[in-house]
Amino acid sequence: MTVKTRFAPSPTGYLHVGGARTALYSWLFAKSQGGEFVLRIEDTDLERNSQEAVDAILEGMQWLGLEWNEGPYFQTQRFDRYNEMVDKLLAEDKAYKCYASKELLDEVRAEQEANKEMPRYDADHPKIKAVNEAAKEGDPCVIRFRNPKSGSVVFDDQIRGRIEISNSQMDDLIIRRTDGSPTYNFCVVVDDWDMGITHVIRGEDHINNTPRQINIYEALGAPVPTFAHCAMILGDDGAKLSKRHGAVSVMQYRDMGYLPVALNNYLVRLGWSHGDQEIFSQEEMINLFSLNAISKSASAFNTDKLLWLNNHYIKTSEPEYVAEHLQWHLDQKGINKDNGPAITEVIKLVGERCNTLVELADQIAYFYQDFDAFDADAAKKHLRGVAKEPLELALAKVEALSEWTTENLHQVIADVCAELEIGMGKIGMPLRVAVTGGGQSPSVDAVMQLIGKERVVARIKMALASIAEREANAQ
Repeated sequence: MTVKTRFAPSPTGYLHVGGARTALYSWLFAKSQGGEFVLRIEDTDLERNSQEAVDAILEGMQWLGLEWNEGPYFQTQRFDRYNEMVDKLLAEDKAYKCYASKELLDEVRAEQEANKEMPRYDADHPKIKAVNEAAKEGDPCVIRFRNPKSGSVVFDDQIRGRIEISNSQMDDLIIRRTDGSPTYNFCVVVDDWDMGITHVIRGEDHINNTPRQINIYEALGAPVPTFAHCAMILGDDGAKLSKRHGAVSVMQYRDMGYLPVALNNYLVRLGWSHGDQEIFSQEEMINLFSLNAISKSASAFNTDKLLWLNNHYIKTSEPEYVAEHLQWHLDQKGINKDNGPAITEVIKLVGERCNTLVELADQIAYFYQDFDAFDADAAKKHLRGVAKEPLELALAKVEALSEWTTENLHQVIADVCAELEIGMGKIGMPLRVAVTGGGQSPSVDAVMQLIGKERVVARIKMALASIAEREANAQ
């Protein structure tokens, strides 16, 4: 048997963190078993669906690198198949027409509540029975699944263990509405059957749907998949993860500067573990992943830990991978990476200092864009009269360099210190402010080497002009 999993979001909004984790778990399990992963868009809620949401789901999946083997399938394109199966159940008396109006059902429910009974659809209620018996062919009706009245539904959840639900707790589910459209719980069953889904991995909010769906699988003569229901993700305050905890959309994490490899690594650990290991390559995730290692307990989202992981991956990933995902942020800031040194070399130099790609894009702008002013605080502290002589000597020496290497630039700084008998900070910091525009950067000799001779010379001259202007204004 080929293992086949699916991720089946509804296109009513963005791809959220909980959905992304479900998709990741389904993808990993399929990969770990040498199986296949299906993407299905469950778009039967015609009023709430949007193409924008479909696009957001596909974009989020692609950004995370969760490629699907089949799909995306759309339920709205399969209505003929669902109706064929509804008609099959009708013909076998496993489903029936119900003509009761919403108003009548509300009235019956109110009676049940008044009598301290569980509110539910009751086909044998005298009022409902009377309406159904009096109906004529062609009157508006829904189709209801004839749920078994006795016995229980039992299934072995791969995360939660044995779950048993009495059939007496379930009513006769609507499987086709009055407008002819099939309903979610029915479409899911037909899809899983037709697509050969062997394992359904989804959130715990679907546990109540599972026994209903199992009864429909069995009524259709379809194989029942293996189920695994994941606990929810909480915010760091213990409440259900929501917008007030910050970003919940996967693409918001892209916008905030996270690498997909970091988010995947973080999400896989939100409920699954392998000993005390925190950092997993994709290959390790696939090789080690198992459903029985998923926790039954809810997981708390911890942004600090995600930031730590992101910094780790910025530092340790191939610079080409970082550059690929940095490009979006460079575009947002109007930074042209072709107007300066190789972006991979800049990433190697600056990357380890940054927790996010937004920080990285901000911190490398001076390699590619000239500036017309220095950071005010840095200039006030380091571009003073006392820096004039060291900068002038450094300028003369860098202009005279025939080979523009980090080693030679390091020697220039050392020679300035020796000739003027000053400490490294007396030239290092003024040079840093001069060539970067601010007071923070990696080793200034390495920075100068990447920025290039022409820009370094021009910026030192600009710094000297700034010092001269400051002295003139002070008189």
